[in-house]
Amino acid sequence: MAPQMKLAAITLDCPDPLALAAFYQQATGLEVHPDTDADFAGLNREDGLFIGFQRVDDYRAPVWPGQSVPQQLHLCFDVADLDEAEARLLELGAGKPDHQPHEAARARVLTDPAGHPFCICRG
Repeated sequence: MAPQMKLAAITLDCPDPLALAAFYQQATGLEVHPDTDADFAGLNREDGLFIGFQRVDDYRAPVWPGQSVPQQLHLCFDVADLDEAEARLLELGAGKPDHQPHEAARARVLTDPAGHPFCICRG
């Protein structure tokens, strides 16, 4: 039998960990990790999942949907109302690429302030 694994953390490279943590904290309401600093910031979810943001010198944002700088990963978030969530996230500093591969009524691709693509999906 294969060992059971539980996802404990996701860490994103970025140029400014505090700024990116603030974006995701405002977007999700997750609690700021107590050991957050200028080189590594984090957010905690009640069930123990940790989202980290680590400073990388000479960070290059992913180019989406192109692959000249691959996205490497993306996050997906369920939301109750796509239009409302999109408007709020854009106000917080998210971007919206022209290329949208999904039906607009089902899911949308946005980018965080460091350029990482993420999806909001009708939950």
